Amino acid sequence: MTRTFLARNPSVLIFLLILSLFTLGVTVLSEAYGVAFLSTSFIKTLGKTLCLCLAALAMDLIWGYAGILSLGHMAFFALGGYMIGMWLMYARTEGIVITALSNEALPATAQEIQNGIAAQIFGVVGASELPPVWLFAHSLPLQLMLVVLVPGLLALIFGWLAFRSRVTGVYLSILTQAMTLALALYLFQNDSGLRGNNGLSGLQNIPGLDGVSQDRVSVWFLWASAAALGLGYLLVAWVVSGKFGSVIRAIRDDEARVRFLGYSVEGYKLFVFTLTAIIAAIAGALYYPQAGIINPAELAPIASIYLAVWVAIGGRGRLYGAVIGAAFVSLLSSWFTGGRAPSINLGFYTINWVDWWLILLGLSFVGVTLFAPKGIGGLVDLWQGLRSPDRKGADLGPGDGALLEKEAKK
Repeated sequence: MTRTFLARNPSVLIFLLILSLFTLGVTVLSEAYGVAFLSTSFIKTLGKTLCLCLAALAMDLIWGYAGILSLGHMAFFALGGYMIGMWLMYARTEGIVITALSNEALPATAQEIQNGIAAQIFGVVGASELPPVWLFAHSLPLQLMLVVLVPGLLALIFGWLAFRSRVTGVYLSILTQAMTLALALYLFQNDSGLRGNNGLSGLQNIPGLDGVSQDRVSVWFLWASAAALGLGYLLVAWVVSGKFGSVIRAIRDDEARVRFLGYSVEGYKLFVFTLTAIIAAIAGALYYPQAGIINPAELAPIASIYLAVWVAIGGRGRLYGAVIGAAFVSLLSSWFTGGRAPSINLGFYTINWVDWWLILLGLSFVGVTLFAPKGIGGLVDLWQGLRSPDRKGADLGPGDGALLEKEAKK
């Protein structure tokens, strides 16, 4: 009898149960629906952390399972934020302009409203017209489609050009980093159509919810972020559990052999690259309304490096490891850089953790790489009593060749 997917993968069910209990617990402790133990700002931090966990999940699929170290996935994350941010800013500004023009003697025309919106949004960069990229900003359904289509199309084109040229390893990582840097430099320009260095702001003010307090909105976004993480985890676990997952792991371990066996290596890579870009974009679309602002600095290559560090510390090649790493490091970062960590006075020098956090993070990454390559997720293996198999001398092929004999002597 064929067992269901969840029956074959109990860890997925355990993760979803823990995520549900966590969301319920935060809701009960919130100001809006519970005992007001947790502040609204902290609930927003938790909601943003869940979004970062979803982005880390995408990074683990592309790096931990497919073996492609992408240093550009936070660009897709930011693009998702820009797409939803355009609607948020347009709709909020539209309400302000209509209210202001309602005091005029004559009813405002559609063109006057459009001009007022453009002046309000782009006056800061010396423009008075809406750029073509804002063509669909008035429509929430269309902008939600662009959250998926724009990053997905960019990943598809970039991946097709890179993979068909068989760029691999560190060269591919450099290319993804160059793509991110080029996109960030373009968005820093005022004529990019996205307000240059000013970015998009006021995104926490959700149109149509002016009468709803931020404590309720923060919990709603926490629910949405938790749902997205749960569905994303379920999707990625399903992808890596079947034949497709076996093939991408084989590509990671020995790409030439997989190509020799007749598999379309480039097709598998392109699918994973595009899928993970879309997942990261959805995470960004949920993150930035909680952050309230997005600007081109969010696309800086260092952000994608942070994403790789989170996955490495959590344990790449383990979906729960990616989630644990992102949650652990991002919350710890908020604590250290938010001034909550007490400074240590050594007499001759005072350690301010705001200044030392990046150094501490870098040392942690080096330490994990050298001494605990399985990351925090490896602790789960220890708890379950799992050990890496000793393959030396094992029958790795159909015959007893010289390679096996040499390996047995190691």
